[in-house]
Amino acid sequence: MQYASIGNRKSVQWRRIGLGLAAATVMTSATLVAQRAPARQPDLQGTWDNATATPLVRPKPFADRSHFTREEADAFERDNYNRILSGFAAEDRLASDLNETYQETADLKVVDDLRTSLIVDPPDGQLPPPLPQVQARIDARPKRNYDDPETLTLDERCLMAVGSGSSSGAPPLVPNPFGQNLYQIVQTPDRVVIYAEMVHDARVNRLNGTHLPPSVRQWTGDSIGHWDADTLVVDTTNFRRETHYRNSGERLHVVERFTRTAPDTLRYQVTVEDPDTWAVPWTAAIPFKATASQIFEYACHEGSHTIEYFMRGARDEERRGVKPNR
Repeated sequence: MQYASIGNRKSVQWRRIGLGLAAATVMTSATLVAQRAPARQPDLQGTWDNATATPLVRPKPFADRSHFTREEADAFERDNYNRILSGFAAEDRLASDLNETYQETADLKVVDDLRTSLIVDPPDGQLPPPLPQVQARIDARPKRNYDDPETLTLDERCLMAVGSGSSSGAPPLVPNPFGQNLYQIVQTPDRVVIYAEMVHDARVNRLNGTHLPPSVRQWTGDSIGHWDADTLVVDTTNFRRETHYRNSGERLHVVERFTRTAPDTLRYQVTVEDPDTWAVPWTAAIPFKATASQIFEYACHEGSHTIEYFMRGARDEERRGVKPNR
């Protein structure tokens, strides 16, 4: 009986040791898994639309008003297409795609809080006055020559959408007045990619990285990001001089803040500064809404008769003996 008792006690001790080792193994494995697993990030993924009838800059009739009344907002939305059209030259209005049906401006609404401008700072809703050297920089650009693509705008060359006061692929993500403003956001633990409908640009934001050397310039700039609690903060520099958003220079610096405030809402706030363009920075707040719409390929010549007209005109000039202007 004594041997049996001792054997039982040893058996119990070995079982305890075994359980202890097993527990230690489980704890060690759990610790390793916890160390390997990335910190949980807010989910910004999805397809988003930032189209709005609210202009970036406060319109003159509302110069002293930060917000519309509901009645004023309704009237402003109804007149959106005519207001956009008034900004084009008469010959540009003849374009086949410059119509309300194609542009789908009828569905555009002002932002929910009825602000009269997307700009929230300066408080007057206006862009800061341009510095004196800006006009000199504009005058130094080569004059537009349709025989030389290098002189055309990035929009005309289908390289980037930075026309009509908007910017799609490159920050700041200011809406296009025609409503073509879809984005898809895809994220991993160390990257957040923002894919723009116009003009099919994909901007890769490196998380917790450092900027490239100043000598490396990119169409959409060099973007690095980090998480500030539930907000993704993206810092972008190193723009190419050709990008010149609203006549900005190479020292353009953009800081974006993306915050998911609801399952279908993304708050986007952006601060823009360029010591070669504006005396002070400016900030805009632009809501993004989740959408079930698909992003299709954006191609400048899809359904376009422009090339046909170019060729017809060239052949007509040849028949009349007109020499090409080169």
